[in-house]
Amino acid sequence: MGSKIESKAMMADAGVPVLTRLQPDSVTQKDLPVLIKASAGGGGRGMRVVRSLADLPGEIETAAREAKSAFGDETVFCERYVETGRHIEVQVMADTHGTVWAVGERECSIQRRHQKVFEEAPSPWSSGWARACAIACTTRPGPPPKPSITWGPARWSSSPTTTGSSSSWR
Repeated sequence: MGSKIESKAMMADAGVPVLTRLQPDSVTQKDLPVLIKASAGGGGRGMRVVRSLADLPGEIETAAREAKSAFGDETVFCERYVETGRHIEVQVMADTHGTVWAVGERECSIQRRHQKVFEEAPSPWSSGWARACAIACTTRPGPPPKPSITWGPARWSSSPTTTGSSSSWR
């Protein structure tokens, strides 16, 4: 999607839960630790964990310089650093007619310097409900499903179905 800042804003507008973006110059002690991220980045480039306000300006400068060198864009942003979070990705495909398919999710938490070392599919850390929520958030607008939904191969279509509704789970 190019810009992480624009992508996260688009997903938040669609009802997908995302971490709040923090402006680097407005980070406070209560926000720490934070993760500095390159907006145009990937592969761990331009990422820094900051645990002290005194370190923040220097780390922002270093991350921006690295992002400029690697991606041609020095834009960085901050978000709360989730110490024990899991990195789980959902593989998505879409066509030009508005149909989006979730192929499945994978565990990407085994990392070195914010770069994935190993991926495992499906993630052993995802419960049926967590998997359903992740897939729902990537394939359709609106809030995640209620916990009563059971997971299975999911496809979300914005085209009319035989029941006449404008969108449905399939």
